[in-house]
This record gives sequence, C-alpha cells and structure tokens, in this order.
Amino acid sequence: MKSIKNLSLFQTILIIFGGLILLFIVAPILSMCLSSSVHTLVKTAAEEQVYKSIWLTLWTSMAATIAFAILAVPFAYLLARKNFPFKRLICGIIDVPIVIPHSAAGIALLGVISRDSIAGEAASKIGINFIDHPIGIMIAMAFVSLPFLINGAREGFESVPIQLEKTAYTLGASNSKVFFTISLPMAWRSVMSGFVMMWGRGLSEFGTIVIIAYYPMVTSVLIYNRFTSYGLKYAQPVAVLFVVACLIMFIFFRLLSMEKKKKNNLVRYK
Repeated sequence: MKSIKNLSLFQTILIIFGGLILLFIVAPILSMCLSSSVHTLVKTAAEEQVYKSIWLTLWTSMAATIAFAILAVPFAYLLARKNFPFKRLICGIIDVPIVIPHSAAGIALLGVISRDSIAGEAASKIGINFIDHPIGIMIAMAFVSLPFLINGAREGFESVPIQLEKTAYTLGASNSKVFFTISLPMAWRSVMSGFVMMWGRGLSEFGTIVIIAYYPMVTSVLIYNRFTSYGLKYAQPVAVLFVVACLIMFIFFRLLSMEKKKKNNLVRYK
C-alpha cells in the first residue's frame, strides 16, 4: 500500500493506460469463452470436422515454421554479421509480407504456385499440387509469418558479443562451429521467440490461406465458414477450442524457452 501511495500522477496514469490496454485484449477473449457452455464445447470438440481442422492447423503451422527456420535462422545470422550492398533494401523486402493485405498476398502466391505456373507445373509432374493441399497451406502460412522469425533471430544474433566469435576464430574454430556453439546458443531466446511468433502468426492466418487452400479447412477458415453459414453461436465454440489449443502450445514453447535459458545459465556459472 505504501508503494501505491508513493506513485506520482504520471505513474498512476501509466498504470491506468496499461490496465485499459490489458482489458481491451482480455475482455473479448474472456467474453467469448464464458459465452460457451462446457457441454457445448465438449460436443463441438467431438465433431470430426472440428478436431481434424484444429490438428491440421497446428501441424501445418509447425511444419512450415520448422522447414523455413532451417533457411531463415542462418540467413538472419548473415544479416546480423555481414554488411553488403543493398542490405537495407533486403531487410525492407523481408518485411513486405507484414504490410501488404493478406488477400493480396494470397493472389500473389497463387500466381507463383498455381497449376499454370512454372513451379506448379514442375510440382505436378512429381505428384504435388499446392492448391487445396496442406503444402499450399504451409506456403501461405510461411509467407505472412516468416518476417517475425528472421527479425527476431537477427536481433538475437546482433546481441551476441562479436568479440567472443573473433576469439573462437583465433583459436581455430570454423565458421560453422562458432555458429552452432557460440552464436546460436547465446541468441537462443530471441530465435525461440521469433520461432513462436512465426508459428503463432501462421496459426492465425486466414486471408492468404482462403485463396490458396479453402479446403482442407484450417480452423480460421472453418470458423469463418460456420459464422457465415450458421451464425455466431455455431462458430463461437470452435473459436474457443482453437484459442485454448493455441494457449496450451504457446505455454509449452515458453516453458521450453525458459528451460533452455536455465541450462545456459548453469553452463555459464560452471
């Protein structure tokens, strides 16, 4: 109580503003969750279309994040450590998917991976069809969410003291060894944060996916389909179940990131 009484007017205003922001975020989600009874949620969760849609959304987003992380994390390291012509332009291009309308992103992707495109024709020859396929869903998710991973990883690598890397080089360590034993472990929290942000952004994508692959339905498309066809009451339980599933996965990744941080701290203390 004493600390609260000692708050200045400005600090009090900041707390009020913070509370309003939190209320703005929490209130709609809490209201939605409270509007659906347990019986309705259980009944909805038992529907094959619902649980298959949630599972499809979870695994495609995770697969897209893992697949593109293999390319994006080393690229982020390159951006953090090297100066080269048009670097700023490249960094700006990376952020383009964030600022363009996602329906436009879907149209742009469709021109590249449709059956009539060069990539689409080449893929069809080996039995792969991007349109209305989980691969198309993953491409759509990755396109709109990749900047979060690249930017997060780049900031993490920039925070790693370059002197440590130079010392390792003078001791005979190779570029790959420095990357995997020094740079990546020290930037792990930022990389993991970017990984979670990319995964989460992919989960929530709608506009790009609905153009590339309306079927099979990811959960965002299923919610929209039920809302437009049957109304709010029919779509709301699906939204609640999806939010709960996302929160569980989000907490899991956060705990994983914290565990990695603890292990790194133990190694440093030893």
